[in-house]
Amino acid sequence: MTYSGQVTVGGPADVHELKDLMITKIAVGPMNNNAYLLRCRATDEQLLIDAANDAETLLGSIGHDGIASVVTTHQHGDHWQALADVVAATGARTYAGRDDAEGIPVATDVLVDDGDTIRVGRVELTARHLVGHTPGSIALVYDDPHGHPHVFTGDCLFPGGPGRTTRPEEFNSLMGGLETKLFDVLPDETWIYPGHGNDTTIGTERPHLAEWRARGW
Repeated sequence: MTYSGQVTVGGPADVHELKDLMITKIAVGPMNNNAYLLRCRATDEQLLIDAANDAETLLGSIGHDGIASVVTTHQHGDHWQALADVVAATGARTYAGRDDAEGIPVATDVLVDDGDTIRVGRVELTARHLVGHTPGSIALVYDDPHGHPHVFTGDCLFPGGPGRTTRPEEFNSLMGGLETKLFDVLPDETWIYPGHGNDTTIGTERPHLAEWRARGW
């Protein structure tokens, strides 16, 4: 199977099969949010990134094995509409950025800081705190030992630019974080999984950094 990262609400999920990790991408809800189900291939433990909407669809993808944890990338409401139902059904531990947790109406079990490790089975994800779209947004980096890195960016990075900001200082903060924590340290082959829409790569977006800086969004 060839993974494209192109999914639609009501349509089938798309599965990216890596050697140690399976990544299932699902589109849900009226804002076409992406949810990502990660499964460690050695242990079958699962983790969900953004229980955004449509708990029934998400729980159907999770299946009878359940999930160990749910990570919410940031506090905006379209990224946690199904969180309460998913946690109630699975008993999953909840994770969110320290500075966004108060804005999420489901208790956060683990407050996440920059550089923290979140595990799913034997797979490790590294959290990167990116300030600007929200105060506590986090991206998750999987540095695949068998290939290139993979990054789940929430609403901080999309094909064509950074996520929405409302003030120049927020934009400058987000751009600075993206540059120092992602673009400066990750190779062009790095695969980007955003909170909405299609995937991209670091290499596809890198040539446009100056353009984004100049336009201010």
